[in-house]
Formats: sequence, C-alpha cells, structure tokens
Amino acid sequence: MGRYLSKKILVYIVTFFLAVTINFIIPRMMPGDPISSLVSRFSIMEGGREIIEQQLTLLFKLDEPLLVQYFKFLKSIFTGDFGISIMQFPRPVTDIIKQAIIYDILLLLPAIILSYIVGNRLGALSGVKRIADNFMMPVFYFLSSSPYFWMAGVVAFVLGVKIGKFPISGAYSATVSPGFNWVFISDYLKHWFLPFFSLFLVQLGGWAIGMRNMIIYERSSNYSRYMEALGASDKLIRKYGYRNGVLPQVTGLALRIAGLIGGAITVETVFNYPGLGRMMLNSVLSQDYFLLQGIFLAIVVMALVANFVVDIIYMFIDPRVRISFSGEV
Repeated sequence: MGRYLSKKILVYIVTFFLAVTINFIIPRMMPGDPISSLVSRFSIMEGGREIIEQQLTLLFKLDEPLLVQYFKFLKSIFTGDFGISIMQFPRPVTDIIKQAIIYDILLLLPAIILSYIVGNRLGALSGVKRIADNFMMPVFYFLSSSPYFWMAGVVAFVLGVKIGKFPISGAYSATVSPGFNWVFISDYLKHWFLPFFSLFLVQLGGWAIGMRNMIIYERSSNYSRYMEALGASDKLIRKYGYRNGVLPQVTGLALRIAGLIGGAITVETVFNYPGLGRMMLNSVLSQDYFLLQGIFLAIVVMALVANFVVDIIYMFIDPRVRISFSGEV
C-alpha cells in the first residue's frame, strides 16, 4: 500500500507542475493588453493614468521577463499570494478565490456523490429487470448525451420560469445578508437547487449506463453461472455482481470529476452562480492573468485531491491493487 501511494503521489506531483506551467503560459499567449481595461476605469480621474502606471510597476510587474514572472508564480503557490485582480482591482486574488470556492464545494460535492449513488443503483436495477431497462435506458441515454448548458437552460425554464418555484440567478437574494441563520440558508438552498439539479441529471445518466452494462456482463460471467448451478439465490448473485461491477465505476469517478468541473463553468454561467467557473469565464474575457491563474490552480488542486481520494478508496475496495504492489502472486 505504501508503494502504491508513493507511486501515485509522484504522478500527481508531476501532473501538478505540468498543469501549473500550462496555467502560466496560456494567459500570456492571449491577444490584447490586460491592463487596458483597468486604465479605462481610472482614465476619467485626475492623475488616473499615473496611478495605473504606479500600480503596474509595484503590483502587476508584467514588464518583467517571462522567466522571472514564472518563478515568482511558483513562489506564490507556496506563499498563497497570487497578486491583485485586474478585473476586481484592488481586491487580492486569494480573497476572491476563498469566497468563491465555498460555493463550488457546496455545489460539486453533492452533485458528484448523489449522482454516483443514485445512478449506480438505477443502473443495477436496469441490468436485472427487463421492464425497468426498457423504460429507463432511453432516459439514461438522453441525460448522458445532454450538454450541461442545454440541461441548465431546460431546468431553469421549466422549474424556474414555468413553475416558478426556484430563482434562476445568483446564490442568494439581494435582500438577504449572508450568515449562519435559517433565513439565509433556506434562501441559499432555493438558489442552489437548479445548478445542482442540472449537474446531477447529466451525471446520473452516465453512471446508470455504466453500471447497467457492468451488471449484464457480471451476470453472464463464469462465477455467476457457477453460483447459480450451486443453487445460490438470485439476490446473492446480484450482490456479488454489484460489488464487482462497481469497481470500474470507482475508476470512472476519478475521470468524471474533471468533466464535472468543466460542466460547472457553463452551469454557473447560466445561473449566474458565484463559483469559480463563472469567475474563470469573466477573468478570461477581461484578461485578468492573476485571477485566472489563481482560479485554475484552485481547480487543479481540487481535481487532483479528489482523484487521489478515489485512488485511496479503490485501494481498499479492490484487493488486487494491494496484491500487485506487495509482490504476492
């Protein structure tokens, strides 16, 4: 187990530094001047351009060689100081990310966990019940092939506009002050439900299809036929089939996390949800190098940590992983 974890940690460290390097290079390849929008905000003020020049020299330092900027960026990863946001000047990037990442965690974790649990259960049912399979599989294929932004639009139109039960914009009402009280929590949950439900539905279809196919495969395997010949109950055979079928689903969980984060960008944009996804899009449009770097780094860390947790879980639920690294045959 220690050898398995050591190998995984090494892979994640290399992946992290590659992602950080790409994160540094791509914003600086974008056309245009990221300072121009900031200059326009202060140009109407007396001495505004002088203020921008001073801030550019002291804070942004985009006139320095790229190699110097890159090593300063690496240093900022360990110090947590990612500079000042151009888009939300003069707010520090770290403060902006701290505020937005809470909304992302509250949105993504429930969507990932609930879609995984419900999707696997429904897929297993579809794999053993032909009547349920004929009814549910078209629904699963429809959900899994739906783009995130399209599903978000449909959910917003049906539940938010036609039925009118849920608000379709923001994380809470303008008349409510954030705080740990029932008024704010209930208002937040109403705003949270539509983005969550959109991500949940798209992910649900993929999990259900994967588990349904695995259950059908396991039911036709040799050990299932052998158990059936020994007189084992159908419930017991299904139980072993589900345990074996869920192993590839755990591996797929690691792969889907990054896709769900990408889907959150479009969903948060549709619902104007103040998470990292919508903020990343705004930082790209405004060419905010520093905020874009900080947001991308936060997303990379979230994805790598989640994948590492999945690898640890897989190590405990699949004994073959432990055996392969212990030298046993």
